[in-house]
Amino acid sequence: MIIMAVDLGKARTGIAASDKTEYLASPVKVITEHNKERLLGRVAETAREIGAELVVVGLPKNMDGSEGESAQNAREFAQKLSEELSLEVKLWDERCTTVTAHGYLNDTNTRGKKRKAVIDQVAATVILQSFLDSRR
Repeated sequence: MIIMAVDLGKARTGIAASDKTEYLASPVKVITEHNKERLLGRVAETAREIGAELVVVGLPKNMDGSEGESAQNAREFAQKLSEELSLEVKLWDERCTTVTAHGYLNDTNTRGKKRKAVIDQVAATVILQSFLDSRR
């Protein structure tokens, strides 16, 4: 089954997808959109294009496990996306994924504008790989 992950952001939203065997997560794209409704439409369109059968949305919890405004926004987005796609949308704890993504980009010496352009899709890939690993 193809699973798509979403790293929701205020300006940039990262998208990643798994292969059909659910073994490997790969970056797909970054969607730059500030308007929540247009973002929802573009994410749904991407899910349809890649044939996603399940969507995972990163849930940005605080380090102590509590949830703030960003987590509430992710919950609302996931609910609307589920309704739009008529698919199951799961929330997945994304604590430390951006830190991990920065680590990967440091390892590959990705800097400057290129780093800013890819960090969100790398974070989505980290979220999805964590989700895939938990299913094994």
